Amino acid sequence: MLKIKLNEQPIEAEEGITLFGLRDRIQPEADIVILNGAAMSDDSSLTDGDEVSLITRGQIPSEAELEALMAARHTPGVHAKLKAATVGIAGLGGLGSAIAVALARVGVGKLIIADFDGVEPSNLNRQQYFVDQIGLPKTEALVSNLRKINPYVEVEAHTVKLTPDNLFPAFGKTDVMIEAFDRADQKAMLLQAFTSGKPETPFVGASGMAGYASGETIGIKQLGKNIYIVGDLETGAQSGCGLMAPRVGIAASMQANLALRLIVEKGA
Repeated sequence: MLKIKLNEQPIEAEEGITLFGLRDRIQPEADIVILNGAAMSDDSSLTDGDEVSLITRGQIPSEAELEALMAARHTPGVHAKLKAATVGIAGLGGLGSAIAVALARVGVGKLIIADFDGVEPSNLNRQQYFVDQIGLPKTEALVSNLRKINPYVEVEAHTVKLTPDNLFPAFGKTDVMIEAFDRADQKAMLLQAFTSGKPETPFVGASGMAGYASGETIGIKQLGKNIYIVGDLETGAQSGCGLMAPRVGIAASMQANLALRLIVEKGA
């Protein structure tokens, strides 16, 4: 028997089976047949160790299939920790929308998101929305986009302006809390509320990512046992130095990556 991988899962197949023969037996409706990373238009004999992917255009993988694919990419132990985690994201602008997309792609089990704004034309220079979503609440638009990326991630959305009074009902149980606000007063409010109300929950904030200066100046500063700030801590938005997709995206990716590290390495 041959030992091969089919859609990232190990299987055994009889000696002499061909690529298209396997397709016809397992998934005859598949439009695209990939062998060891290359799309194939001609049949080929299979050998030990081959990796085959069968894709049917427009067909959404089942939850089990998608989970298996992600686990194969991340390794099962890492993926299991991500799947069991809940991450809160306050603010769904250039930072928060990109963070949510990154975490949905890696399969974090649950996202709790909150924002009270709608999608505006000026948001499209750096935020993960589309022209036909202008006018929609950001929560509604982002949930729709996340569903297209990973329909099996649980998303709890709150269309509300966060205050100390409604913060913990919204983010009652999170393994990591991510601050993604634009305004300094909102950032300070969230940081103060979490450091006093949930000091054991890791808090990942951001400060200083405007303009187009070198991305190398964006780093991570730990301010306490569970407080981390991403950015250069200096560069705020001003005339000639606005918030732009590349540098904001660097900060957002660093916040998302730090959340993953806290979940996987530190058991947040």
